[in-house]
Amino acid sequence: MRAISVALMGMLVATSFAIAAPVQSHTKVSLTRNELCSRLSRQVDEAIETHAKAVQAAEAKALQKKAVRYCAERKQAQGIRMFANALKLLGVTPVDPDR
Repeated sequence: MRAISVALMGMLVATSFAIAAPVQSHTKVSLTRNELCSRLSRQVDEAIETHAKAVQAAEAKALQKKAVRYCAERKQAQGIRMFANALKLLGVTPVDPDR
């Protein structure tokens, strides 16, 4: 009788792990604002290299410089907006924070 109850408990634990595992894999990892500043900065660098001859490249570079300053001054929200504006000038869609 005791062996049966131990076996049932083992099956119950194994089943609960099997059910809980898929739930954990679907959770999204959200980025901090500092991480988002870093990603957007890299994206702006790549966009400026790709669109170096564009008329807006110099203006995008100036916006990037302001954005980096904002992010360094712990004003990440303003920096993120500046990065997004720089990317929009170059016709590039900013990275999706949920990816």
